[in-house]
Amino acid sequence: MSAELYSVKKRQQQGGQQGGGQQGGGQQGGQQGGQQGGQQGGQSQSQSQSQSQSQSGSQSGSQTGSQSQTGTGASSSSTLSIPETAPAGLLTVTQPPQQSTSYYKIAQNQFITFGWNFSYILATPTHLTVSAVCENGNTYPVGPTNGIIPGTATTVVWDTYSYQTSHPNLPLVQAKYTLEIWGDQGPNAVRAPGYLTPNSALQFALYTPQAYTPIGSGWSCAGCSGAMSQYVTHPAFAGIFATLIVMLLSGSILMRRI
Repeated sequence: MSAELYSVKKRQQQGGQQGGGQQGGGQQGGQQGGQQGGQQGGQSQSQSQSQSQSQSGSQSGSQTGSQSQTGTGASSSSTLSIPETAPAGLLTVTQPPQQSTSYYKIAQNQFITFGWNFSYILATPTHLTVSAVCENGNTYPVGPTNGIIPGTATTVVWDTYSYQTSHPNLPLVQAKYTLEIWGDQGPNAVRAPGYLTPNSALQFALYTPQAYTPIGSGWSCAGCSGAMSQYVTHPAFAGIFATLIVMLLSGSILMRRI
């Protein structure tokens, strides 16, 4: 019985040692596996970070490149190239006609329309300045926007009565005016290929109508009476009057003889 018990205990001890060895091996294997897995995971994480950084760099680089290309394209497209042989831009007034001087009345609801067209314009102005220069030296803005209109405009309407009532310190006078129109380069710009040349070819006149006065209120034509007195005192008038008297007397004598 003791020998059998001894053999059983020895087998149990051997089995426990094997189990402990297996458990220790499992622990060591687990530690080694954990270390290797951590190293591999760190390496893969570093690789993924490097890849993401490289991708971000590539994307930012491509975006920067595309932006720089876009900016370069925009700047290059905004550059206007005008050949030196191109004619200078012209503005020709079409309304009113320039063959004769037009007279306009400064009165309510009496609007003046100026019209023109362009020729050979390659550099379109951003705005136009329209002014009326009086023969007394005063300059008046033309139009409802203080004389500044878009560069592509071909007409402007001037309400002289509205201007007259809102500018008592610089009123319009009865006189001749010169219409001046120029672009971004100013009123004294020199002729340049493709750019608008200032225009001051149109002349017009403004007048103020007099208030109506009935004849029954004592109105008299001072000019008419003055003109009559000039005719009476003129030597030719006396000669014509004497000739008429002689003709009447001669005719009456002839009629009596008949």
